Amino acid sequence: QKDTPDLEVSSIRFIELIAQLAQFSVISKTIRLEVGTVSEYRTIQNVIGYLKGSINPDKYVIVGSHHGNTDELWTSSTSIITEIIKTMMSQAQKRRWRPNRSIVFCSWGASTFGNIGSYEWAEEMKHVLQSNAVAYIDLFKPVVGNGTLNTVVSTSLRQLAADIINMRFSLNCTSQENCSGPKVNSVQVEGNSDFFINHLGVPTVQFAYHESKTSMGPGFLSEAHQVHSASMVEAIDPFFNLHETVAKLTAEMILRIANEPVLPYSVLDVALEVQEQLKDDSVAPDQMLALANALRETAQLFQSDEMRPAYNPKERDPAHLRMLNDVLQNLEKNFLIEHAPPGYYRNILYHLNDTSNQFSVMKEAVNHCRLQRTNQTLATVSSMVLNSIRSAQVYLKAGLDVFENIQNAKRTN
Repeated sequence: QKDTPDLEVSSIRFIELIAQLAQFSVISKTIRLEVGTVSEYRTIQNVIGYLKGSINPDKYVIVGSHHGNTDELWTSSTSIITEIIKTMMSQAQKRRWRPNRSIVFCSWGASTFGNIGSYEWAEEMKHVLQSNAVAYIDLFKPVVGNGTLNTVVSTSLRQLAADIINMRFSLNCTSQENCSGPKVNSVQVEGNSDFFINHLGVPTVQFAYHESKTSMGPGFLSEAHQVHSASMVEAIDPFFNLHETVAKLTAEMILRIANEPVLPYSVLDVALEVQEQLKDDSVAPDQMLALANALRETAQLFQSDEMRPAYNPKERDPAHLRMLNDVLQNLEKNFLIEHAPPGYYRNILYHLNDTSNQFSVMKEAVNHCRLQRTNQTLATVSSMVLNSIRSAQVYLKAGLDVFENIQNAKRTN
């Protein structure tokens, strides 16, 4: 129909819809998708600024928003990051305050065209970011509804996010509906965090208000009810209470990661999440289950033995702290698989949606095998997941061995 408006559907949502069709279809169907584009050259600009750290200036907490033309929904993220910068720089100037680690503020260009600004910058800086970026905090579309606060966070940062929400959430709740049931999960989302998650393995966080989906059925197309203009945002949050809440949560997250001597990451939560994803997986081989159990045991030892500096200032030897934080910072890199199905994250700790109870890539491989009647894809994916779990376990074990050797050397001397 000529009067039917165009509807922009994210790639993640498109994959979800196709997966739903596959579940309810007895006969396999071929879908033909035609994409029409007009190529032209445009100048893309990123705006980057930083607040240099006092103790570990070479470690970066990166905060990203985006900007664009008047037709794009970018004012919410820009206003929030501007207020955060204003507040932190005020403290830096008045009190001579500096964070432990450097805070890098980024405003990305061309986010609506495949996150070009953030992708190109991160790709160019890849070798530096791989060793120095400790977290990426995204402000992509922070207010697209006045329903539930939805927090998308890396597994290692999930407990910190929950603590911050519990501490700060009541400050600006406008109604009981808004104050109930904030969600904290690790799901695939739109935004500029893609490269940081899938190519750098950097822990990420994103706070956002969404519409409540309690009445939405499995075939509901959420994009039809999305906010698409600044005026709609103002109608949803006329007094900017939701914006203020997201700003305070984001600022608290930035300060906790940038300031705490020991990075507030939980390796045990990662190990428990791996076990949880394999608990009801009937196709997971025994070797994978055994490795997941070994990862949990190693993570428990690491959490109890090596995280003491987080609670006892007397044990904060600078060299020990540096090595400990490096282990915490780089753990998630072990869960990047080389090849993921189209539309799926390479970081297997993230799920396609919040209803999944197993690794999304494993679930997709099972569905593919049912259609193709071959186990080759499942065997390949299982091997990649198995190697990721083994790599994480060996990585933590190596960290424990290094710290133990250092302690033995100190006792000998």
